[in-house]
Amino acid sequence: MYDNPIQEARRQVEICNACRYCEGYCSVFPTITSARAFSDGDITHLANLCHNCRGCYYACQYTDPHEFDLNLPKALAEVRHDSWKQNAWPVGFSALFDRAGVLIAGLSVLVATVLFYAIANFDIGGGDGFYAYITHSVLVVIFAPVFLLPLFALGISLRSYWHTAGGGAIRLSDLRAAFTSAAQMKNLQGGHGDGCNFEAEDAFTPWRRWFHHFTLYGFLLCFASTLSGTVLHYVFDLQAPYGPFSLPKLLGVPGGIALCIGTLGLGYLKTKADPNLGAPRVWGGEMAFLVLLFGVSATGLALYSATGSALVSVLLPLHLGLVFVFFILTPYSKMAHGFYRMASLIQEAALRRAREQ
Repeated sequence: MYDNPIQEARRQVEICNACRYCEGYCSVFPTITSARAFSDGDITHLANLCHNCRGCYYACQYTDPHEFDLNLPKALAEVRHDSWKQNAWPVGFSALFDRAGVLIAGLSVLVATVLFYAIANFDIGGGDGFYAYITHSVLVVIFAPVFLLPLFALGISLRSYWHTAGGGAIRLSDLRAAFTSAAQMKNLQGGHGDGCNFEAEDAFTPWRRWFHHFTLYGFLLCFASTLSGTVLHYVFDLQAPYGPFSLPKLLGVPGGIALCIGTLGLGYLKTKADPNLGAPRVWGGEMAFLVLLFGVSATGLALYSATGSALVSVLLPLHLGLVFVFFILTPYSKMAHGFYRMASLIQEAALRRAREQ
């Protein structure tokens, strides 16, 4: 860890700006070359724009043992993670998760699972399917605030980040450009479209991009499944359980499978990658997030497969406990990076539009 991450990142960015060999590698370098001086906010923006693909490191002639000792992926990763912690609300929770992410996630899941098991045994079900164990009203009372409060915390955090990074006015075209870039994982394609150097050093591979696609779209499908179930319940008075060809199942099952594939793949690649090209101090917290998200998707699929059997009484509290902890920890876990990265892509689209005018 650098003593002053922003100052070290600024030193390295200024050297990169003089060299400009990596100008076409990702969105970071065109932004670097468009300026001559870099404020703390500029460095914070560059750090969140960086996708840690590491192509610039393996192409660079100024890495160790050169006296410049450049390691831009690491320098930006340190700033990036510090920006998440400094802007997190309430302050301090994110740093705690970084230091002991696996322990916090594990204990939280254990406590939440025990509580849901107790609720399932004391709640008077009276419904069908999962509602025979825990009623719909009880689930709403528990999960409505668990879903909304983290979103509120993230909103405060993003507002603080936007101010820190110097974000300004945006247009609809900026949002469209940012969401298109995120949907395509454009910055994980590398300068020549061959992929990342994340896990194979100076060899390009497309796997990190593909596993990110599985994770992103799997999560969106699962969210759409939950949303469709909510609409069916409250708008059309069609209550769960839903059949295998219903919209919640047609969206949720492929989404859960994709999430399992994506999180397993990203976790495996993380074990293959050089930790010194990222922020090693947060490695445990990042792995805890992937394990947690995998657990949510895997237990959801297992619960669906076990419908009608005695296993539901065990799997349901475990699944609900994992979902509960996932939402509670969202503003302080690696999940928050998606929101910050979207903010940086929107800001970059606005800056690019201003440069072109």
